[in-house]
Amino acid sequence: MRKRVSTTIGLFVLLTLFIQCTNGTKVSESNPKGDFKVMREKMVETQIKTRGVKDPRVLSALLKVERHRFVPEEYVNSAYADQPLPIGEGQTISQPYIVALMTELLDLKGNEKVLEIGTGSGYQAAILAELAKEVYTVEIVESLASTAKNRLLELGYQNVKVKSGDGYLGWPEAAPFDAIIVTAAPDHIPTPLIDQLKEGGRMVAPVGTYTQELKKIVKRSGKMETIDVIPVLFVPMTGEGVKQKK
Repeated sequence: MRKRVSTTIGLFVLLTLFIQCTNGTKVSESNPKGDFKVMREKMVETQIKTRGVKDPRVLSALLKVERHRFVPEEYVNSAYADQPLPIGEGQTISQPYIVALMTELLDLKGNEKVLEIGTGSGYQAAILAELAKEVYTVEIVESLASTAKNRLLELGYQNVKVKSGDGYLGWPEAAPFDAIIVTAAPDHIPTPLIDQLKEGGRMVAPVGTYTQELKKIVKRSGKMETIDVIPVLFVPMTGEGVKQKK
């Protein structure tokens, strides 16, 4: 079953993702002292709430998690800007609004086991750790996985497990999962992830190649109910698994 969610912000988000990243060396003129708490509050008020994200737990997590700790030093002062930022190895940390939207779509209540595909900087995992009981996150780039693991431990996140591997294959040893979030775009929903999703579980993923759609998938009676949310632009999923056919 497939549904379509109409939204006036979809095109805006797609365009925003194309914004060229700043060099990160210039502190905001309106915040010359680099007050990151003020920056987070402004981010949530102007980028997140105004675009319709309402879940108070998600908003609280975005206010709490220090996004500037998850970006390279040269981008620290752009950490709360309305754009994605490079984190090395050809990967990015997603635009704050996209992180908020995808997290809200998972509809987390606090007792879930969540799988994230595409650890990247670890920022999304930290947000999930504030909202779920357990977080398992897979990153195909070993150096990013190692850095994210160390960063999350340093920040005190004991409920996050990180491993380097092919995200297409998920984390079968820890399955099943109440929710799965995919932060790199496959050209189709990976079958192993569907198999690892609990009955009634939710998956949120960008799907496509040249054009991508953010999708929410709910597993009901063994079947996948798919909701198209908005157009997006993510780095493509890599690894041997993506070569497999549906």
